Amino acid sequence: MTIQVQPVIMAGGSGSRLWPLSRAGHPKQFLVLSGDASNTHSLFQQAALRLQGLAGGDIQVAPPCIVGNEDHRFLVLDQLRELKLEPSAVLLEPVGRNTAPAVTLAALSALDSGADPVLVVNSSDKTVTDGAAFTTALRQAVQVAADGAIAILGITPDRPETGYGYIRVAAGDGSAPPVAQFVEKPDAATAARYVAEGGYFWNAGMFVLKASVW
Repeated sequence: MTIQVQPVIMAGGSGSRLWPLSRAGHPKQFLVLSGDASNTHSLFQQAALRLQGLAGGDIQVAPPCIVGNEDHRFLVLDQLRELKLEPSAVLLEPVGRNTAPAVTLAALSALDSGADPVLVVNSSDKTVTDGAAFTTALRQAVQVAADGAIAILGITPDRPETGYGYIRVAAGDGSAPPVAQFVEKPDAATAARYVAEGGYFWNAGMFVLKASVW
């Protein structure tokens, strides 16, 4: 059975922490920050290309649905045009309200077409250094989500980090253990305990689920 995937890219951030390089009219997701002369794509463009790369086998990937704001409408369209990629939709929020409302707009848009695809939700400002591992993990998440589950991606911590939320997983077999608990950003001592104990992952803010489930 073919699994229909709808990539959802959240591109409404202001990138204020990277000021003055990142500005309200041209935030960080639309900048080229790799430092690699062979990579001239912005973070937003990299996100779009990575998600299109999920296609293969029984996974069919639609063009991306972009959720952003009115100020960046033309940046979004211009940067997708450079990739020769026509979006399935560009949804413009009148006011930014973070992840839940943005994904709700995307889910309603997907269902409005009469389909019920698996949404692969990703922000537009991430850097991924191991593209092959990223694609493998997301393909596994798509398979899980196609059966009605909600899959969320975590990153194995390599240090105690107080700037991220954590996911605590329950004991389970395979590559998709069940989530036991979401933990808010810890203090330094608690973060060190999480790393020492194992079973805790940084919350990457990437999740995969069917539009109808959302």
